Amino acid sequence: MTDNAQPPHMVYAYAVLRPTPEAARAVAAVRGVADEQVGLVETGDLAAAVGPVPAEEFEEDALRAGLERLPRLAALARGHHGVVAALAPLGAVLPLRLATVYRDEDRVRQILQERRDQFLPLLERLAGHVEWGVKVYTDPGDPADQADQADHSGSADQADSGARDGAAASEAAGERALSPGRAYLAARVRRRRGAEDAWQAAARAAARIAEEAGALAVGRVAHRPQRGELAKAAAGGEKAGGEKGGGEKAGGEKGGGEQPGGAHAGGAKARGENIANDAYLVPAARAEDFRSRVLAAADGQPGVRVEVTGPWAPYSFSLPPEAAVRPEPA
Repeated sequence: MTDNAQPPHMVYAYAVLRPTPEAARAVAAVRGVADEQVGLVETGDLAAAVGPVPAEEFEEDALRAGLERLPRLAALARGHHGVVAALAPLGAVLPLRLATVYRDEDRVRQILQERRDQFLPLLERLAGHVEWGVKVYTDPGDPADQADQADHSGSADQADSGARDGAAASEAAGERALSPGRAYLAARVRRRRGAEDAWQAAARAAARIAEEAGALAVGRVAHRPQRGELAKAAAGGEKAGGEKGGGEKAGGEKGGGEQPGGAHAGGAKARGENIANDAYLVPAARAEDFRSRVLAAADGQPGVRVEVTGPWAPYSFSLPPEAAVRPEPA
């Protein structure tokens, strides 16, 4: 073998934590992203939870290609989160970014030593805290759906729908008297206006929720709203990318350990535009209070759908951007 030959395995790093007997026992009971046995790499008062993974699957080019396929991303995220979830009950854990891979364990030790002065204060800060995710979506379909129902039923008045829904129903009824072309254009205008109203309502709800959440949280990270395939996957069940995901919650349906809970306000339909995608750092003792108050702030808002998920290990707060441990080429 030449000096430049590719080693058969690389080292996947999951999280930074304190080296304790409890941590060693916890990692010994879990498998990682490649169904490998996870262990600890220790140096002084820090440790990293790591596992050996096949080099041909996790070298830079292969890893990048895999992360572009949503099923592969989701599977990787489940394995990553499974390890972090197994460690989280032990105390402060700093989850590393999804797909943090190093050539060998010596490089992991070097990272721990170089960033000791960043990791230790973060462990102190995050002890006793959890992360909650809050997403706000528009739900522009509801008023139109109600209008359509009123149209099909022949009812001229829907007292329970409110003034806006009554006006929408009247518009829908009036469109029947138009020519097909004009009726089509009028319906498009009505839908566009409904979408704009829903966006404004969701923006107002997001501001109220941020104010309410800020009274209980000690930190907030505003992630980019989800778009495209990632948003569709997230709407279909659990998270598909977190962000938090690679970059959010490590993404994907949660795997292993406790399954963090999720709750919705404003209806169960999984559609609409994601306009706010925030993470909050909350004292563990106030976690359920946070959840109930955020949902109460969103309750009864027409045209708005709110999703609250957690509690999580503090993915969004574990590393400052300038200290982020990124995947390295072999």
